[in-house]
Amino acid sequence: MNKGYLVLADGQVFEGLRFGAETDSVGELVFTTGMCGYLETLTDPSYCGQIVMQTFPLIGNYGVIEQDFEGECAVRGYVVREVCDAPSNFRSQYKLDKFLKDRGVPGLCGLDTRELTRIIREHGVMNAVICSKVPGDLKVVRTYAVKGAVEEVSRTELEVFPAQGEVLRRVALIDYGAKRNIIRELQKRGCEVTALPCTARAEDVLALSADGVMLSNGPGDPADDLFQIEQIRRLLGKVPMFGICLGHQLTALAAGGRTYKLKYGHRGVNQPVKEVNGRRTYITSQNHGYAVDADTVGSGRVSLVNANDGTCEGIDYPELRCFTVQFHPEACSGPKDTSFLFDRFMNLMGGER
Repeated sequence: MNKGYLVLADGQVFEGLRFGAETDSVGELVFTTGMCGYLETLTDPSYCGQIVMQTFPLIGNYGVIEQDFEGECAVRGYVVREVCDAPSNFRSQYKLDKFLKDRGVPGLCGLDTRELTRIIREHGVMNAVICSKVPGDLKVVRTYAVKGAVEEVSRTELEVFPAQGEVLRRVALIDYGAKRNIIRELQKRGCEVTALPCTARAEDVLALSADGVMLSNGPGDPADDLFQIEQIRRLLGKVPMFGICLGHQLTALAAGGRTYKLKYGHRGVNQPVKEVNGRRTYITSQNHGYAVDADTVGSGRVSLVNANDGTCEGIDYPELRCFTVQFHPEACSGPKDTSFLFDRFMNLMGGER
């Protein structure tokens, strides 16, 4: 391995060893706390434009299993404490190093990821560059911004996914960077899923005569997606809808609400979410850097909040036949606490197994 550097926008330099692609890359540095699920992280389109750092110290120990991919890899870089060069798993197909090389993604290992995590928690997410030589000018790093990410990761053509068994309902999924397991969760409940690109107009969606509309996860600042917000505004109240992650944020904006950027986001598989009008607390998988301002939801009703910081995690719009959540109920590799929300969507559309 060759020597490499992670240089933060504030000038701090961390030395490590390079793996993956031998290229320099600028991105927004974020951390995720999952002890497993690194393949799902690397293939989650919601990480588009970001350098992802794993807080768990050993990554790559079960290799690469393409069947577990959630989408195309869109990360700008990957930072770990230790990368495993001898994976042990009967499903493993190849090493993490090859995965990154094949996709042109640079990686760094051997860094003090605990110290980096403390820095981000204290100062908030910041831009960084993975490089072989420390740059003298950090202007490019400091001015970098994640822009046009939804268009970058969304599918470009309509695609139909058949239901498993009898077709009970037909769902239109608007793809802002959809994870594959959203589609699988719908399929196994008897839904034929028609996935549309993020450029689909409300008229295109309604022309499908679907029983419901799924608004997917995705990357970037939701307030930048003006076209998508307008299409959701024109769909609200006309068809049952379920939004996840970015879909949750865009729906709130379409309904007149506001969003804001979190200091360091929620990224991991153990985020506690509690009911506002109940006693249940769920452990959820999350990956987002923005949140909905709970005081601006208007006709919506906040149904779930984060047990750690009180941020909005779910909104019901009963008059519009719509509900949304900030976390990932479809999560692979888990937890599965909130997969029942897909059953709720089935009921909202008027059918269940």
